[in-house]
Amino acid sequence: MSQTVERGFTVRSELGLHARPAGEFVVMASRFESEISVGNGREWVDGRSVLSLLSLAAGRGVELWIRATGADAEEAIAALGALIERSHAKIERSAAG
Repeated sequence: MSQTVERGFTVRSELGLHARPAGEFVVMASRFESEISVGNGREWVDGRSVLSLLSLAAGRGVELWIRATGADAEEAIAALGALIERSHAKIERSAAG
């Protein structure tokens, strides 16, 4: 059964949704059967395109909306939303240190 789920998530990373987390998002989005779109209130982009995600210029504190349509939409939204709300800066510092 196909369903559409849409939820907003706040970017928590000090660096915003920069290249590394955008790449992680695309890799994760590609694992789901559902169609994935991401919006910032003004425009929607393909959730499987790093360049499209970067074009949203989502800095820290920006609310991004994720829309998933498909059989695994709920699972996709939960996983991708958790990725957006994760603080990547902390992860990068711990990996470097």
